[in-house]
Amino acid sequence: MSAAALQPVRQIEINPLSAHIGAEIHGVDLTQKLDSKQVAQIRDALLKWRVVFFREQFLTHEQHVAFAAQFGELTLGHPVFGHVDGHPEIYSISKYRKATRFEGQALQRPWTGWHTDVTAAINPPWASILRGVTIPPYGGDTQWTNLVIAYQKLSAPLRAFVDGLRGIHRFTPPAGASGTDAFVKAVEQRALITEHPLVRVHPETGERALYVSPSFLKSIVDVTPRESQALLELLWEHVTRTEFTVRFKWEAGSVAFWDNRATAHLAPTDIFDLDFDRQLYRTTLVGDVPVGPDGRQSVAIEGAPVGAAAAIALN
Repeated sequence: MSAAALQPVRQIEINPLSAHIGAEIHGVDLTQKLDSKQVAQIRDALLKWRVVFFREQFLTHEQHVAFAAQFGELTLGHPVFGHVDGHPEIYSISKYRKATRFEGQALQRPWTGWHTDVTAAINPPWASILRGVTIPPYGGDTQWTNLVIAYQKLSAPLRAFVDGLRGIHRFTPPAGASGTDAFVKAVEQRALITEHPLVRVHPETGERALYVSPSFLKSIVDVTPRESQALLELLWEHVTRTEFTVRFKWEAGSVAFWDNRATAHLAPTDIFDLDFDRQLYRTTLVGDVPVGPDGRQSVAIEGAPVGAAAAIALN
């Protein structure tokens, strides 16, 4: 046995950031291939803390993809908006990534902008990995919320009620966008509509999570429009309670890795009031079809699954 093989594996350090969600991980170099113990430690931390963060990890696109691939199959960068040229697994998230500014001001609510990635697909990505490259000196923080603890903090009668409900998730253009916008055309050409349970059973932990992505969940099935609106607003307000959340201040070389099955997050909007550039890159991992407490799977209404086959079809 070689001397290298006899060296003990360094224990990574996990530092929680809040009561219910978020931890920073130290003692690992993401530019290098991880050993099986490190992969298991990171995955265990992810399942416990829902989102984990790394500092001073200056990855290339290739290293970003290689790190993500150790945790699952990668999707196309984005099922609607495509990917970075030459890197089909990477999606660019920049301050100016939207092709247009929309007319008027959409109605702002406490949950406006909160979302779980690509829930309009039948099999939303199970995880997202976002790395910061160009980061403003202040502003631009991202927030995450724990949808498992949000479910647990509902009253018992309300938990029993929402356990049996299902909702329609739809990828649609924002209010104020015109039919000539590149954004709108992309959405119209690659529409995604799916019926998901309002409560999702986590496939690894067995926990139940409120699967109520505010940006994509449009209505609840088999109730009146007024009932749907009132219940959704109650749930959206509940899942974004500050005690369920963590706020992350980005630095160049920061990496965030979150469990898309148990979280929602909020991208910053204050960056549009600053004169600084902001550039991040994201990969996502192929997910399974959500299942509710009654054992029923989600049902696709329009659009292809997110995965390798879908990536080929979209190119």
